[in-house]
Amino acid sequence: MSQQPPDRSTPSPPARPDASMSLLTNVMDHSLDDGYAEATAKRKADGSAAMPRTLKAKLGLAAGLVLAAFVVTLGAAEARISAPVLAKERGELIQRIDTETSAADKLESQVDKARDDVGERQRKALEKHGGDQGQLVALLSGATAVKGPGVKLVVDDAKGTDQGGGGPRETTGFTDTGRVRDRDMQRVVNGLWQSGAEAIAINGQRLTALSAIRAAGDAILVDNKPLVPPYTVLAVGDGKRLSTAFEDSADGQYLRALKDTFDIRTSMSVQDEVRLPAAPSLIVRTAEPKAADTGSGAADTGKGTS
Repeated sequence: MSQQPPDRSTPSPPARPDASMSLLTNVMDHSLDDGYAEATAKRKADGSAAMPRTLKAKLGLAAGLVLAAFVVTLGAAEARISAPVLAKERGELIQRIDTETSAADKLESQVDKARDDVGERQRKALEKHGGDQGQLVALLSGATAVKGPGVKLVVDDAKGTDQGGGGPRETTGFTDTGRVRDRDMQRVVNGLWQSGAEAIAINGQRLTALSAIRAAGDAILVDNKPLVPPYTVLAVGDGKRLSTAFEDSADGQYLRALKDTFDIRTSMSVQDEVRLPAAPSLIVRTAEPKAADTGSGAADTGKGTS
């Protein structure tokens, strides 16, 4: 019986794990196209990838460098030439500004001096023509500085201003109720006058019978001068009686309602002595009865003229 020859064939090698991704493998192994690789190798062999070696190329490169150097040199020369001119113009402008500033300061000083002179003349005229009550008239008109017992009232905005409306401001149109308004300061001042104050000043600004408390945006103006919170109100008078009368008045209750409802901060204290400056400017007006016109036969109405 014949025997089968032994099988001497070699087994086939195992399949590669990435056999199913031959395209991706080829892209990764040959990221640079063969044509680009051949062209690069050829340029390296010819020497064309290095700097140009021909005379024409060298002359072109030299000309470009010379042109660039010329442009840079020309720009530097122009800047050097124009620098003194610019410096001179800048110096002249600074000198003009300094001159005009000095002139404005001088004019402002002259205006302040003239204002002080006018105020002093008005005060003297007021004292001269006031007769026996000249000092009282000067005091009530704010023509002179005063000192004496009184009260100190401090009014300040609330810490938070995002509070609701209503309360004592319900009919005044205020919405951001945490801020002190000109209407509030008007009521405070009028309440102090009504309670017996003889002289009043807000943040060092003396008030007279003709003083105006207004608003410009969120700022409070006294005689067109802005005030900054906290608002310190000084009033000359009998301190204890003035304080009690103001707290019991309608304006004092209004201020207390602002404090309780809108957290506006207030404090009042009796002072042994407060000092108030004179009003910065005065408007002196006099009134006299109108004389009867005998020629026309018109009766004297008794109305005054100012």
